[in-house]
Amino acid sequence: MSDGEWQAIRPLMPWPAWLHGNGGRPEKYCRRLIMDAIRYVVDNGIKWRNLPADFLVPWRTVHAIFTRWWQDGDLYALHNDLREQVRIADGREPEPSAGIIDSQSLRAAETVATSSRGYDAAKKVQGTKRHIIVDTLGLLLVVIVTAASVQDRDGAKPALERLRDWYERITLIWADSAYAGKLVTWAQKHVRLTLEIVKRSDDVSGFVILPRRWVVERTLSWISQRRRCVRDYERLPDHHEAMVLWAMIILMGRRLARSASPQST
Repeated sequence: MSDGEWQAIRPLMPWPAWLHGNGGRPEKYCRRLIMDAIRYVVDNGIKWRNLPADFLVPWRTVHAIFTRWWQDGDLYALHNDLREQVRIADGREPEPSAGIIDSQSLRAAETVATSSRGYDAAKKVQGTKRHIIVDTLGLLLVVIVTAASVQDRDGAKPALERLRDWYERITLIWADSAYAGKLVTWAQKHVRLTLEIVKRSDDVSGFVILPRRWVVERTLSWISQRRRCVRDYERLPDHHEAMVLWAMIILMGRRLARSASPQST
């Protein structure tokens, strides 16, 4: 991380339990060093065991902290706080009022369990599928990983339920035609969300940028810039969700650093 990124992220980091008097030993390694090591794995797509010795932190320690921050909810808290900061810097309200949903099928590496993978006949992909919901800026709100054989409409239900639990202000979700049908009625009845289908015009041929839908497609492209997210390499679906969050944390940290730099003022 650059110094600007660290200054944006440092105040939002999870607070060590031992500083609250909750027991445990003081941390041995610098948190900036731990974050750099995790980001290196996410950005370069290497195995945890191949973490360069230059970091001076054992890979087992880095992996253990990566897992603990995910299981304790600290990773989501850091991600959501960063997203609020980016929205405020862009002149928006901290919490969005609308979102866009889409999915992306990924080829699975041999490390992905058989129970977690499936075949997407439409995309001809054997692996997993990530379902994401983003705000109108393209910043991530929800991510859920399922087998690639899960239909978009079926994967959308737990994603929309999680969205409703976490964001009370959101009332409108844009989606493509894969989410049309009974899901529209289900969303209105069970999670009080209006699902608006953005359809492609029958009069248009070739590539066309569709309103609203291009935002979530751009986010999927942002996530895929991190090599660990190009394919699914994780044994647990939860860990791939964590990798997606780290991909967005890298993006938002850099964006905040640029907005705070003297050149941008």
